[in-house]
Amino acid sequence: SGTAGNVREAFHTEIHNFDVNGTRHIANATEPKIPAALAPIVEGVASLHDFMPHPQAKFAGAVRKDPTSGKWVSVGWRPHFASPYLGNEVNDVSPADFDIIYNVGPLRALGTPITGAGETIVVIEDTDMNADDWNTFRAAFGLSGFSGTFTQVHPAPPAGVKHLKKCKDPGQNLDESEAALDAEWSTAVAPDAAIELASCAGTNVTFGGLLAAQNLLNSSAPPPIMSVSYGECEAELGKAGNAAYNSLWQLAASEGTSVFVSSGDAGASGCDDFQTSIIATHGIAANGFSSTPYNVSVGGTDFQDAVNGNISDYWSDTNNGTQTVKSYVPETPWNDSCASSLLFTYAGFTSGADFCNSFPGEVSFTINVAGGGAPSALYAKPSWQAGVDGIVADGKRDTPDVSLFSGNGIFTHALLYCMSDTVNEGVPCTYTNPVDVFFSSAGGTSFAAPSFAGIQALVNQETAMKWGNPNPVLYNLAATEYGTTANPNDAQLAACNANNGAAIGGNCIFNDITRGDIDVDCAKLPKHKARDCFIPPGDLAGVLSTSNSTLGVAYPSTSGWDFASGLGSVNVTNLVTGWLAGVPTDH
Repeated sequence: SGTAGNVREAFHTEIHNFDVNGTRHIANATEPKIPAALAPIVEGVASLHDFMPHPQAKFAGAVRKDPTSGKWVSVGWRPHFASPYLGNEVNDVSPADFDIIYNVGPLRALGTPITGAGETIVVIEDTDMNADDWNTFRAAFGLSGFSGTFTQVHPAPPAGVKHLKKCKDPGQNLDESEAALDAEWSTAVAPDAAIELASCAGTNVTFGGLLAAQNLLNSSAPPPIMSVSYGECEAELGKAGNAAYNSLWQLAASEGTSVFVSSGDAGASGCDDFQTSIIATHGIAANGFSSTPYNVSVGGTDFQDAVNGNISDYWSDTNNGTQTVKSYVPETPWNDSCASSLLFTYAGFTSGADFCNSFPGEVSFTINVAGGGAPSALYAKPSWQAGVDGIVADGKRDTPDVSLFSGNGIFTHALLYCMSDTVNEGVPCTYTNPVDVFFSSAGGTSFAAPSFAGIQALVNQETAMKWGNPNPVLYNLAATEYGTTANPNDAQLAACNANNGAAIGGNCIFNDITRGDIDVDCAKLPKHKARDCFIPPGDLAGVLSTSNSTLGVAYPSTSGWDFASGLGSVNVTNLVTGWLAGVPTDH
């Protein structure tokens, strides 16, 4: 710690004040220089700015076309599990629905149920939460009969390790909704697992979640599974910040800890703040928390049924307890932007640029909100990210690896959670009367990461092992299902296509998502060249593109792996029971 003058003298970089969208920040103006004598052991200084990571959650609301008037209407809502809205059913996803969609149920019906018993999942936060909300969520959705537990910890650094900071209790703050949904959706998938919320108060220039993760992973008993639903793009983190997360997740993998990180909620425009920005201006970028070779990057999907006009094929008009879904629902990448091919086609336009520059696209859908996916600007292609149909030969670590449902309501589906702290924008969670419930619904890859952490707890229980970085197994299994780029498995690709919906193949591990994209709207900054933004002549807005001069959608769904959803979503039972078949021979 020290003054701006101390920093300038020690590291030959200046600390400046910056105004970003009306918010004042401090940051180093250039990368710090490390004295030659320290360079062999010090890579950089991570804590020189106060640009903090963002929770990867987007709260529910929608803009929909009224079938009677033909007008587009902007709404926010807190629906019942199933309720009519503009001629369609609003069907939010409960834990029971998740079990049906991703085929979790058969694991619970085994002679020895696979429910996460004996496993621990840690969710990394910078806030505490009301523990009663976790209990309320479990009671509301039929999970109270399981033996899972919930604790909140503020992990201290190991005794004698002086370079790690002490962990102060952060209390409850505006990130509490993130903490609640992380803790609740990890237990939703693995209801017998111990859920541990680990949080530290941040400093002026250090994210509290980083402190919590460092202290846990440097302890004598690192956790087997960790979920992180925050992010900053690689450029924002800087050289030292990226090195900090890369080395931390590398340490986790070496200790057997599986780390699941949200891929982001701004499509491929990872440096644009999806919470405050309505249009991308910073080009293609990956979430630096999620782009290392040592973690699983988890992207987001939505459902196609509302666009296909067959909601009733997949959802019941009434609740069966807390379940309304009937089967697997065809998936598409989660994308709320006017650049979305699914959305602009549904709205009657022929291109994203046309929709983004027309009403209602310009008014209601100019928003850079979509599941994250992009190539890393830092990391080379890991050896395990190969041998699967669709993988791009770009020599880079590409994200995401897998995806799960993350919709925030634009196509009538979001996810339910409980956060009742009205001081931090929560709402009452009184689930006692299913006909008159109050709850929160939201979306974002924040839900996908803890849900996949729950899936890993089922794998760990079934195999009685910790797995460190699960990606080598996931990609091996995908190579068998999808085939390679040179020799794709056409029959299996057809059977496992997510567009099949309820008719998807019964032996698929991955649901191959091939319709839609994560493209978002974009524009160029005044006095700057466009960054990865194709803007047609005469238009003000464009769509994120791999070229400024021609349209190269960033990024579309394709057969096999793609930037829009990675390997796709999963059939949980098939993944858990087939896991060992994907273990590399040298594991």
